[in-house]
Amino acid sequence: MKKWYVTIVSVLLLIPVILGFGSSVKANQDFVYVVPLHDTVEKGLSAFLARAIETAEEEGAKAIIFEVNTPGGAVDAASEIGNLLAHADIDTVAFINNQALSAGAYISLYMDYIFMTPNATIGSAAIIDQDGNAADLKAQSYWLAEMENAAKHKDRDPKYALAMADKKVKIEKYGDDETELLTLTAEQAKEVGYAEEIVTSIDDVLNSMGLENVEVRELEESFFEKLARFLTNPIIVPILLSIGSIGLVVELYSPGFGIPGTMGLASLLLFFYGHLVAGLAGYESLILFVIGIVLLLLEFFIPGGILGGIGLIAVVWGILIAGESVTQMGIYLLIAIIIAIAAGFVLSKVFRKRIHIFNKIILKDSTSSEKGYISNKSRLELIGVTGVAHTSLRPAGTILVGDERIDAVTEGGYVEKGAKVKIIKAEGSRIVVREITSLDKK
Repeated sequence: MKKWYVTIVSVLLLIPVILGFGSSVKANQDFVYVVPLHDTVEKGLSAFLARAIETAEEEGAKAIIFEVNTPGGAVDAASEIGNLLAHADIDTVAFINNQALSAGAYISLYMDYIFMTPNATIGSAAIIDQDGNAADLKAQSYWLAEMENAAKHKDRDPKYALAMADKKVKIEKYGDDETELLTLTAEQAKEVGYAEEIVTSIDDVLNSMGLENVEVRELEESFFEKLARFLTNPIIVPILLSIGSIGLVVELYSPGFGIPGTMGLASLLLFFYGHLVAGLAGYESLILFVIGIVLLLLEFFIPGGILGGIGLIAVVWGILIAGESVTQMGIYLLIAIIIAIAAGFVLSKVFRKRIHIFNKIILKDSTSSEKGYISNKSRLELIGVTGVAHTSLRPAGTILVGDERIDAVTEGGYVEKGAKVKIIKAEGSRIVVREITSLDKK
């Protein structure tokens, strides 16, 4: 029995050692992360790359390889990504598979190593405004300084980076067209030190870096990060705000809570969700928006305009501070308001006969007495009844019919207090009387 006991105890003690050995072998396995850097550069992408770098650092990856294929994007997002790369405690690698233009070129220059496929290009990094025109001199000056810093960060010749962003800076060897910005092919980039090697795959990148036997792990955007990138797109934001404003305005004039209100509320929640996930907004903006909606609803029960005014300000301010730039969000909100007004006009004027919901919004009935709409009930039973003038009628006053006091008017003459009168008309609250003279008595 003792032998069996010793055997069982020994096995139980060896299990943690075996598991620990296995886990240590796995922990010692070298690996790299491969992360996609595709499509437009915007704040949603910045949030994803921040998570990717943090994950790679915490797990002890040998390097993080960004597969770059982007036409560029927002300057503020690119600057934020550049700052992330500049302070990363891990080797960062740009594998340019096709193109790294504009903000993509700027981001790639901040990486420790750049590899390009044979047909890849890097450059053409002019800064433009939202209308597609060249930005003002202040913005251009800022961007040129940023491009120069990006190149210098890894000891690359900054003149090529400046030529990518400024047409006035010319590199004779690679073209002297004054209308074109510098864009380097893979061969040219390697010549000037803007690419380490020309490769065709991730394996080639690893071989060039001496990491032939490392494990390759892919880190993809989650569904929620992709959704956040879509919802924070500059084209999508005003659309969401427009749908939200139209839906809520229609719902205010409709009984109950139906499809328009649901769509409007969902659009606004998606707006805030995208900006929260992308790191553009804090919970204070959402809280301020909710408080504003509550105050607007209270205005229906406590009229006066004060609560409604404060609520409207809270809603607008909550939306404005949900983005990185109050000015930009103000433009989006203005666009949404214009679209909402235009859509409301079109719906009410052109399609109101075809859309059933407008039957709930538009009052079509007239308040005529023939349809039973009266402000006061007409007392027709009083016609022909006699009474006494309780006060002088000049021509208005009060009469007594039995014990009931009734406001009345004469046909136009004066009737003294105590005179007998006869009711000749009853039109709603208007009771018309005539004095009973001695002739009438006869």
